[in-house]
Amino acid sequence: MKFITDLLPVILFVVAYQMYDIYIATLVLMGAVIAQLGLLKLTGHPIEKMHWVTLALVLAFGGLTISFRDPLFIMWKPTVVNWLLAAVLLISGWLMRRSLMQRMLDQIAIFPDQVVKRLNYAWAVFFVFLGIINLWVAYNFSEETWVNFKLFGLMGLSLIFVIGQGFYLARYMPKNATED
Repeated sequence: MKFITDLLPVILFVVAYQMYDIYIATLVLMGAVIAQLGLLKLTGHPIEKMHWVTLALVLAFGGLTISFRDPLFIMWKPTVVNWLLAAVLLISGWLMRRSLMQRMLDQIAIFPDQVVKRLNYAWAVFFVFLGIINLWVAYNFSEETWVNFKLFGLMGLSLIFVIGQGFYLARYMPKNATED
């Protein structure tokens, strides 16, 4: 459910783009992210730091897109988000006793430190890759292609990566973690 609610603003962005244009879609995205946080607040769900970062970036890049009538600003937003995620993962791996990846994986099972470090670096590299490929699509293809890539391409690549990560982690899953 969380995945759907987090993806809803992007879906609304794509639908608005198909019906109108990039500027209306950007306004819809801005409104949807604000509404998403408002709904989370009203329903008592926690608002994560990433929600606030996304709100700030959507408002900043969306505002620049609308103000300057230049869609490249909103096209840069996914890259900035992905590169920030990569930086956070790398910094947490270097400076924190337990990296963010370790904290997330602890909720599943205890994995060897080397496995967690590899996974942390793999995600960081993946996020850098997503940022680069987003810019490549934005600068080398039509606006419509980028909008579709934003929803389907980035999500598809992420899904493939998560499945690969699942196979990798399965090899290291402690035996007692799978028992009921």
